[in-house]
Amino acid sequence: MAIPIIETERLIMRAHNLTDLEECVAMWADPDVVRHVGGAPCSRQVTWGRMQHYVGHWVMMGYGFWALEQRSTGRFVGEVGFADFKRDLKPSLDGTPEIGWVLASAMHRRGLATEAVTAAIAWGDVHIESDRSACVINPGNAASIRLAHKMGYREFARTEYKDRPAILFERFTSRQP
Repeated sequence: MAIPIIETERLIMRAHNLTDLEECVAMWADPDVVRHVGGAPCSRQVTWGRMQHYVGHWVMMGYGFWALEQRSTGRFVGEVGFADFKRDLKPSLDGTPEIGWVLASAMHRRGLATEAVTAAIAWGDVHIESDRSACVINPGNAASIRLAHKMGYREFARTEYKDRPAILFERFTSRQP
C-alpha cells in the first residue's frame, strides 16, 4: 500500500524512511518529549522497531503514522497518525483507531501539532472505516489534553496503562449522525 502524502500550510506528512532514523532516535530519547509518553527515553533499537511498526500499520490496517517534515526546511518535526496498538486497557480500545502525535521538543508551541492533527483527522474521517477514534493521554500532559479538546475529543474514561494514570478520549467522525 502506498502511504498517502498530505501537505498542509507548513508541513509535509509522509511515510517514514531510513533517513529519519537519527532524528527519530533523538526525539524519542529526549526526556522532555517522553515524560508524558511512556516516561522513559527510548533506545535506538526501540525507536527502529517503532518506525517498522508504523509502516506495518499501513500495510495491515490501511492507516498508520506519518513522519512530519517542515515544508520550508525539510527538517523532521515529529509524527502523527492512527494505530490499533492492541493495548491492554480497561476499557478496551481494540478495533478503535487511536490517534497519536509527538513533536521534537524544538518544534513545540508553534501550532504544528494542531496543524498535523487537523490534517490527520480530516484524512481519517474519509479513509478509516470506523465511526470513532480515541486517544490515550497522561493526565499531566496539559498541552495534549488541550489539543484533544480542540480537535473534538471528549474524555470518556480514566484508567491506568503500564502502571501510569491515563485518560481515554474519544471523537466520533463527521460521518456520525
